[in-house]
Amino acid sequence: MGSSLESRARQWSPNQRAKQEQIIEAAKEVLARDGLAACTARAVADASPLTKSAIHYYFDDMDEIIDGAMARHMSGCLDRIGDAANQHERPVDRFWAAIRTYLEIFAEQPNAALLWFSYWVEVGQKGRLEPIARMHQTMIGVLRDLLADIPVDDPPARAHALFSYLLGTIMQQAVRPLPFSELMPEITNVCRLNSPLS
Repeated sequence: MGSSLESRARQWSPNQRAKQEQIIEAAKEVLARDGLAACTARAVADASPLTKSAIHYYFDDMDEIIDGAMARHMSGCLDRIGDAANQHERPVDRFWAAIRTYLEIFAEQPNAALLWFSYWVEVGQKGRLEPIARMHQTMIGVLRDLLADIPVDDPPARAHALFSYLLGTIMQQAVRPLPFSELMPEITNVCRLNSPLS
């Protein structure tokens, strides 16, 4: 979320911060259910116990709300990926569990890929690239750490290449899904792993 929002939030009471959280959670629900275009102040108010005027009181504009809600979606995704990786001891098993889970998240929620891509397009068109750049760097950092533990040569470069591959794969999977076993050799090549199971 933006620095102006964060500075204002420091002056709020716990009750006011709780209301801000309710708005973000309501926007998260609207985005997941109806997509970016439907995430208006009215729709967020309808999905929360607060009024439209309360939403305008706590946030300067819908961009702040959407950024916060998308960050929550990202956080949930990262938590699930981390939980999957943490069920394994060997670094290579942790890596594959994380990648499988990342792809499963989008397979289970077909609209999620469209939501993310429409969000990326919107922030790009508005020249507000900082929120999405921060989220991308967070995900690349997770991939870098997983790859460094295996290890691979140049984990930052491999993580960046893998993230780009995964973005394309998410869209491909929405159109023509392939089993994970068919994606593993491609991921192995992108990351320059010795073999899918080594």
